[in-house]
Amino acid sequence: MTPGRSSERSAPEPDPTADQATKDAMSNATTVSPAHSASTASTLITNIAALVTNDPSLGDGSPLGLVQDAAVVIEGDRIAWTGDQSKAPATDNRVDAGGRAVLPGFVDSHSHLVFAGDRTQEFNARMSGRPYSAGGIRTTVAATRAATDEELEANVTRYLAEALRQGTTTFETKSGYGLTVEDEARALRVAAAHTDEVTFLGAHIVAPEFAEDPAAYVALVTGEMLDACAPHARWIDVFCEQGAFDGDQARAILTAGRARGLHPRIHANQLSYGPGVRLAVELDAASADHCTHLTDEDVDALANSRTVATLLPGAEFSTRAEWPDARRLLDAGVTVALSTDCNPGSSFTSSVPFCVALAVRDMGMTPDEAVWSATAGGAAALRRTDIGRLTPGAYADLTLLDAPSHVHLAYRPGVPLVTGVWRRGERVL
Repeated sequence: MTPGRSSERSAPEPDPTADQATKDAMSNATTVSPAHSASTASTLITNIAALVTNDPSLGDGSPLGLVQDAAVVIEGDRIAWTGDQSKAPATDNRVDAGGRAVLPGFVDSHSHLVFAGDRTQEFNARMSGRPYSAGGIRTTVAATRAATDEELEANVTRYLAEALRQGTTTFETKSGYGLTVEDEARALRVAAAHTDEVTFLGAHIVAPEFAEDPAAYVALVTGEMLDACAPHARWIDVFCEQGAFDGDQARAILTAGRARGLHPRIHANQLSYGPGVRLAVELDAASADHCTHLTDEDVDALANSRTVATLLPGAEFSTRAEWPDARRLLDAGVTVALSTDCNPGSSFTSSVPFCVALAVRDMGMTPDEAVWSATAGGAAALRRTDIGRLTPGAYADLTLLDAPSHVHLAYRPGVPLVTGVWRRGERVL
């Protein structure tokens, strides 16, 4: 089983900008199917050396809510109980964690998985001294347009299986490599077969056919393309950057999407200083992603908003670019998420543990902060409260490490530490 849809939909937070039909649909999404609700067998996972709950009222009182010598009870697809193993209630089944650490399944809130081809030659050239630019996306656009639906589906399934083996239980993914009405809509249909966190990114770059008339492409994205794509997505995104879309174009695209019930996210301030972060705050975007080049005003704006700064260290690793200053953001009180940005051009990794290690080594995060950002932070970037934590009522999405502490994710970089995964209460690894 790959991380994707279970027999019921996830429970996204209703968007206050959505129309009533959209709100009703999201409300109905929380209904558990009869088949799933009938599965009420309980399972105790005990002998947990260190349990990350992300509930500060538990355990050591830290943001991780770390409980030592812990246990977890799963009933159906939800967490029913967490705490000291000596106080665990009786259950139908029992699993011995063997003195290992357990943490919430990783929440990868930024990925680009619907694509064809690769950009090995571009990466090789860049590692030989050529800088990354947004123009490389066009290579993937051509390959994706030429691919069949079956080829796109096979690629998504492959990368999701990779992510699952590394502890990812929830992911967001985007379109953005089709850039025609038909190709963007089919990308979203492929993505929606695997996750409810689907993002329309027709505004990834200006389509090659519109290179001489960007305004006409913006009109297409906010008109016919949006009409075809909105039914398949929850979010709308735009690459606000030199060489892609400027602030005014980004505002028009995100505003049009919001009018259709899609909530904004934004690729912001990755390659240069720009208006992206403040536009994200202005439009109450769920996240501003990348956030590498920030002014003090940008940081203050994020700190005084509910927009999450999603940092994507795989991109800096793969492009030898400047690292985002996570320490600056955290010290200012900004909510930070960590995600992979899995894509074929600038961050071809599906490994959240790898990104955790990079964030600790090169972005000024502590191991605790990086793990929180890869779990609860990712949930915040998706405006979800039912994932990213291990407390009663949350989905039973757990990752078991072959280590006594979550700190080993950064302490032992590159080592495949994930030895068990439960998703929606089912052990899938």
